[in-house]
Amino acid sequence: MEAADAAVWQGAVLGGIVIWVVTASFLDVTFKLRSFLQPWVSHHVDIGVPFILQIQNYRFGFLDALFSGLSCVVSVPFYTGFLPLLFWSGHGKLARQMTLLIAFCDYTGNCIKDVVSAPRPPSPPVHRITATKDEEDNALEYGLPSSHTLNTVCLSGYLLHYVLYHTQIDGVHATYIGVPLVVLLVTLIGFARVYLGMHSVIDIIAGLLFGLAILAFWLSVDEYIDNFVVSGQNVISFWAGLSFLLLFAYPTPEIPTPSFEYHTCFNGVALGIVTGVQLTYHQFHSEFVPRLFTSEMKILVFAGRVLVGIPTILIVKFCSKALAKWTIPVVANTLGIPIKSSSYIPKLNPLVTGNKPKEGYFQKLLSTQDSFDVDTGIRFVQYTGLAWSVVDLVPSLFTYLSL
Repeated sequence: MEAADAAVWQGAVLGGIVIWVVTASFLDVTFKLRSFLQPWVSHHVDIGVPFILQIQNYRFGFLDALFSGLSCVVSVPFYTGFLPLLFWSGHGKLARQMTLLIAFCDYTGNCIKDVVSAPRPPSPPVHRITATKDEEDNALEYGLPSSHTLNTVCLSGYLLHYVLYHTQIDGVHATYIGVPLVVLLVTLIGFARVYLGMHSVIDIIAGLLFGLAILAFWLSVDEYIDNFVVSGQNVISFWAGLSFLLLFAYPTPEIPTPSFEYHTCFNGVALGIVTGVQLTYHQFHSEFVPRLFTSEMKILVFAGRVLVGIPTILIVKFCSKALAKWTIPVVANTLGIPIKSSSYIPKLNPLVTGNKPKEGYFQKLLSTQDSFDVDTGIRFVQYTGLAWSVVDLVPSLFTYLSL
């Protein structure tokens, strides 16, 4: 009975997404929302330029380095490197929730960015400070909302909630210390994004408001989601279907940006984590596994885990990408799906070869879609494999090596 009930609600969710994709496409919902919101946001970006210039009048090297460093610490690449360590330290529940939350934040924030398609502050006159390649890529995205602000609100807020309700730390003292620290961090990040010329004040306000809304929603469903992931019915098949449909539910921006690529990566990460945890929860991720800084896991053991784990997941990432680059074009060609590649496979890049993708049966069905970019599938498989290795393959190696 329980399995039947699960199949019903899961089918309803997936079916609802399909209906939304078809309806939104037919009614051109993205264009209508953009026509309504973009002029208003763009106007506030323009009138916010003098304020940014006033702040940048106080620029000097130390502040450039400080705020660039802060932006890197709360960036998606940082969380991507930090989350495996959290899993391997034994804090499985926190790691699961943080991973799924940032995937949700990334998807929601980037959807809003590409629906509105509002510009960042114009440069010049604003001086845009991009100290890293990641920041240069971020500058290619649309502005509203600020992803750094949104992610900081959600992840620091959830971390504080976890400390207060799931650890032995004194709740009163943790609240008095933790809340001001979270507020200070969010304030510094918001100010840093304006100082660096990456966002207008309207972007920061939107990131704050959307972040608070997402955090409130997540705190009301996090236990249900975690229980489903570790002990639910049809978890892997449902999440695979959900991940696939979310790729198609993503709105089309006014012009292409890296936002969809970032979402694809974390969509794959979420699927890999859910798959690995569902398969190995009782072996590696229950509440009874050894944790760092306890008698069961010394710091040297954790260091050994890191030395084994990091090279392993990098090898898996490389192998997953190579496998996907070989298999996805073969499957697509077998099914008659027209394909292209923006960067991963030069011979499928029309700009390089000058060849138009061959027309197939799927192209006749989807006349508005000239061809599908296999880079999306390759990127998705690559990060799914990487995340699966973090929670399944690597912990298996730890067991084998007595770590």
